[in-house]
Amino acid sequence: MEKTRSNPVIHLLPSMRDVAFFLPVLFLLKTKGASRMIEGDTGWHIRAGEWIIENGRVPDKDIFSFSKPGEPWFAWEWLWDVVFAWLHGWGGLAAVVLVSLFLTCTVALILYREVLRQSGNCLLAIGLTYLALAAGSIHWWARPHMFTLLFGLAAFILLERARTESMRRLWLLPPMVVLWTNLHAGFIVAVLMIAAYAAGELLTGLLAPEMEGRRQALTRSGKFAGIAAASLAASLVNPYHYQLHTHIYRYLTTEWHFQNVAEFFSVSFQTPAARYFEILLILSLAAAFWHLTRKRFTYVFLLVGWTHLALFAGRNIALFALVAAPLTGFAAREWAESLEKANVADWPKRLWRSFAGLASEIGVIESMRRMPLARMAGIAGVTLLYLSPGAPARFRAGFDETYPSKALPALAAYIQGRIFTTDEWGDYLIYSFYPRIKVFVDGRSDFYGESFDQKYVDIVGVKPGWREALATYGIDTVLLPVTTPMAGALKESRGWRVVYDDGVAIVFRASAADGIRTSVVSPGTSSLKGGSSKPDSSGGNVTNSNGRRDET
Repeated sequence: MEKTRSNPVIHLLPSMRDVAFFLPVLFLLKTKGASRMIEGDTGWHIRAGEWIIENGRVPDKDIFSFSKPGEPWFAWEWLWDVVFAWLHGWGGLAAVVLVSLFLTCTVALILYREVLRQSGNCLLAIGLTYLALAAGSIHWWARPHMFTLLFGLAAFILLERARTESMRRLWLLPPMVVLWTNLHAGFIVAVLMIAAYAAGELLTGLLAPEMEGRRQALTRSGKFAGIAAASLAASLVNPYHYQLHTHIYRYLTTEWHFQNVAEFFSVSFQTPAARYFEILLILSLAAAFWHLTRKRFTYVFLLVGWTHLALFAGRNIALFALVAAPLTGFAAREWAESLEKANVADWPKRLWRSFAGLASEIGVIESMRRMPLARMAGIAGVTLLYLSPGAPARFRAGFDETYPSKALPALAAYIQGRIFTTDEWGDYLIYSFYPRIKVFVDGRSDFYGESFDQKYVDIVGVKPGWREALATYGIDTVLLPVTTPMAGALKESRGWRVVYDDGVAIVFRASAADGIRTSVVSPGTSSLKGGSSKPDSSGGNVTNSNGRRDET
């Protein structure tokens, strides 16, 4: 019998993998384009990386502020800072956004392949991948946490393969955690995931009816626990050693940050991305119940645990989605099998058969070897668009209109003074003027601390003592969004005059007759009490500074 040969053209056509890879690009084009991934923290991270490259070491003291000069600082994403500072030197913000975008695209591709493996249905897989990406897009920024999305998904897949295939794969995790720790503090995610697998196997073993099954499950649990300990030990390989862990613990156990930092807030279900999150949330809870009835305790721990973290803080939604999509896909495959046996009307079965039949036909084509020409051409095209001097508006990487770009020429005249601005705009000034300028506050909420941050919030909110606080630090220039209460108060003050106003940003200078004290707080001391920010585990910006929020 003659073997059927496929048309060679099929091997050149785009695949569902290519579609999955470019989903993040489509999301960005649908919203604000390249500027969607740029925000304040991106700026100071780049300047920190340049400092590290120039000085040949990782900083251990503050280099950006005049309010807390020389105080201990943990540059805990130093490796991201270095890599992206180099990229910025080569291709500017366009290169930073481009690499961050392709990192997100890689996550999308890996996620699709895992959901496909779990569900066995390419249409269901691309649908769940789309849902997960749409829900997680609320936290897409050109910042170090994008590596946590990549490594978090990689850790989940490694753990799955270790549980179902070979436990030897687990030894890939500690070396990965070493790299992860120096890129972003999200390495804690690895330990949490491994702990979920250890706990799941432990409970499986304790409830196993047969001795052999119990022994195997408990053995796997012990191995997972051992790798969790090894991974935690591996995270000590960083410039600050155990002191980094102490710093992170203190930061994440400070209740003030969860009440004042935007990224630690629960998501508003009225935002566009929350609609996708809500759908995935419902599906994942149904999947968790399904897995519970089949005694897959590891999956229950993962789904319920990440659901809790996603509801607790919006920044966790992206990681929740990466775990929820594959495990929901696995449950959906079994739901379909149960539907065929269920005593229900015939139309749902016919509907599913039609869907599954179409997916099967596409799957036959998908199983054929493809040359990734479409993906390579797409990458080349997007790269050219981003790096082109005459790039279309949606492909121009830069800070958007909420930042005071037009005010910079006017502000340059006062750069030798002490400038007060919001924390997010402090990030922007660091990017625009460092090292010629030092700021009062920026997005590193973990560095400034609760006491200082609360005072910053009080100043911006014109709470009692705000004038004295400005005087204490010798501040003679103030840059603010025109809508802030402080801008209105300064307009009414005889001690300050407007020197620039473009409708977005307004600049005030202290009047010569103001009599402002110029006594400066000496390094290591502070008369201020309080503060605020919006971190990503590397820093953040205060929620009531300029009102900038995550959006889709």
